[in-house]
Amino acid sequence: MNTTILAIESSCDDTSAAVMRDGVLLSNVTASQKVHELYGGVVPELASRAHEKNIVPVVDLALKQAGVQLEDLSAVAVTLGPGLMGSLLVGVSFAKGLSIALGIPLIEANHLQGHILAHFIQAKDDAGFCPPPYPYLCLLVSGGNSQIVKVNAYNDMEILGQTIDDAAGEALDKCSKVMGLGYPGGPIIDRLARKGNPQAFQFSKPQVDGLNYSFSGLKTSFLYRLRDELKTDPNFIETHKEDLAASLEKAVVDILMKKLSMAVKQTGIRHVALSGGVSANTGLRNAFKAQQDAGHWHIYIPKFSYTTDNAAMIAITGYYKYLHGEFCDIGKAAYARTAL
Repeated sequence: MNTTILAIESSCDDTSAAVMRDGVLLSNVTASQKVHELYGGVVPELASRAHEKNIVPVVDLALKQAGVQLEDLSAVAVTLGPGLMGSLLVGVSFAKGLSIALGIPLIEANHLQGHILAHFIQAKDDAGFCPPPYPYLCLLVSGGNSQIVKVNAYNDMEILGQTIDDAAGEALDKCSKVMGLGYPGGPIIDRLARKGNPQAFQFSKPQVDGLNYSFSGLKTSFLYRLRDELKTDPNFIETHKEDLAASLEKAVVDILMKKLSMAVKQTGIRHVALSGGVSANTGLRNAFKAQQDAGHWHIYIPKFSYTTDNAAMIAITGYYKYLHGEFCDIGKAAYARTAL
């Protein structure tokens, strides 16, 4: 008998639904919210209202693209956290209602766990599917998280290091906002960096013990440099935005890769994966590829469609949990913060 999972992701500002059958992805539909660009960041109340409008049509489209009826579903998986509470409640409430109405199990998924397991998503036409073997190291980088995780199994993950202040994506977003480039800043910085000189400017890099990260000092160094330069040249940002972006991106990548390289040496694990929204960054992807080209690591980089928040990663998490009978009590509440 087929195992068919409907997955729902609504932890932040993207409403997403996916359908997976026997571990193979049949559909993955995401509705993004442009309204937040006006405010330079996600506005929680606006995000919640948009989820309410999007959830039904997104789920309906995901089912239609998969060629699946509601009565075909084996279970419904949903992101229970972490994330924005109002946004989570929309997806969780919908999933619980569907679970009760159809009489099928509810499966909870941790948003961060989903990002890490994105490497196990197999599409129908994915002939080159090759997931990482356990154990492997995963660099999880997004707007809210920067972590080095040792992955022993789908349900056994150990955080080796993480940011003690800003995350990598958060630093990029904040610097982009100060430069007047817009939101989200990561893709903008990435695009400009391709045209700039990464050696043009030098910024302070934090010295943090162990495998933990810090990006607050880098952000402050960047802002102070802008302040000093603008005193003598009001057009400094416009004139040098490509070089600023390239230098900032290089600094972020250098910080990430230095600690990740330390983790590889300490653990002896050479299978290394990249996950999260910042995994779409060109400079970071190139740094990973350079490690593989040099024969140091075996790398695993997700498709661009699996880097940002999406329900496909919730579907694969739900599929593994379904196989092991790990179902969620209907009364379990959503949570805003948690570790893996």
